[in-house]
Amino acid sequence: MIVRSSSEIVPVEWGNGTSYRLLTEADGMGFTVCETSVRKGTTSALQYRRHLEACYCTGGSGEIVTVSGERFKITEGTLYALNEHDAHYLVASDYEDLRLVSVFTPALRGDEKHTLSSDGFSQY
Repeated sequence: MIVRSSSEIVPVEWGNGTSYRLLTEADGMGFTVCETSVRKGTTSALQYRRHLEACYCTGGSGEIVTVSGERFKITEGTLYALNEHDAHYLVASDYEDLRLVSVFTPALRGDEKHTLSSDGFSQY
């Protein structure tokens, strides 16, 4: 059995926020669970080519924007899943941090960070 608190974990600064990697590849579960904070006023161009990701919003607000420009509002209680390795923009609102519980499969090592730039989507 694995019992772990975010207070026991050093958060990873992933680019536009922090992520507590609660379960990682080393735990042998086959998936990762993260508690993630996205800083208010930020936009992150992201794509996971080797992982599928589902996120559940536990607080704050923002939106997911597809490459084609379709927008989906994210508020507390909203889940979104990137089931096709979708390139997307994760946008936190201008007035509050976006808080998410994220699940990745296959599992992350736990030390991954994004390289955010204006010339492409960060990948890992």
